[in-house]
Amino acid sequence: QVQLVESGGGLVQAAGSLRLSCAASGRTFSNYAMGWFRQVPGKEREFVAAISRSGSSTYYADSVKDRFTVSRDNAKNTVFLQINSLKPEDTAVYYCAAASFFPVAVYRRYDYWGQGTQVTVSS
Repeated sequence: QVQLVESGGGLVQAAGSLRLSCAASGRTFSNYAMGWFRQVPGKEREFVAAISRSGSSTYYADSVKDRFTVSRDNAKNTVFLQINSLKPEDTAVYYCAAASFFPVAVYRRYDYWGQGTQVTVSS
């Protein structure tokens, strides 16, 4: 089992920035590729970014790749999502997840999930 806990969400004005964190515990963190997804009510969970086990490779949804940066610190069992130039359409609950494969953009392929952190962007 891998336990994931996201943090760093909140209310921010458009054009601002946020850094989301996801702390992992349980099984060896570096054995898993990590992903970030987001979801708004009534819509399917949307892939945002993924990072390989070592952190040497990243993969982004086209819609965010110019503004989002995923990174990880395996020594601290933490993955990050830096979000710049926030837009109101970025408002969602953001989830981190762990997968055995990379890159994976399909949420059903992820094995473990955090509880999510709310990001709200005001215009």
